[in-house]
Amino acid sequence: QLQASGGGSVQSGGSLTLSCAVSGFTLEEGNVGWFRQAPGQQREGVSCFSLKNGFTVYADAVKGRFTTTGDGAKNTIDLQMNDMKPEDTAVYYCSICARSTNIAEYTYWGQGTEVTVSS
Repeated sequence: QLQASGGGSVQSGGSLTLSCAVSGFTLEEGNVGWFRQAPGQQREGVSCFSLKNGFTVYADAVKGRFTTTGDGAKNTIDLQMNDMKPEDTAVYYCSICARSTNIAEYTYWGQGTEVTVSS
């Protein structure tokens, strides 16, 4: 299971951190990342984190603003979002991923958490 939390409302330029609790497998066994879905839009990959292989990849839209980190001991990943923009408004999901932010590679996710950025 993957349980996302930490969503809320923030003003443009603000920051927010999302967390994902992973159960049923460890971060050493599988890659985990984030994707989002804005109202009326298709799902969009945000990041993919690999503890085992030591990489994190980001979508161009969030590169330099968002950071994904993982804690192997707690089996959690976080998404630190800085300099947020209204276009970051979406429901965010943590999901099993492969090695990129190609949305087809996000294969299993739990309930999302809603993020709203006001201008």
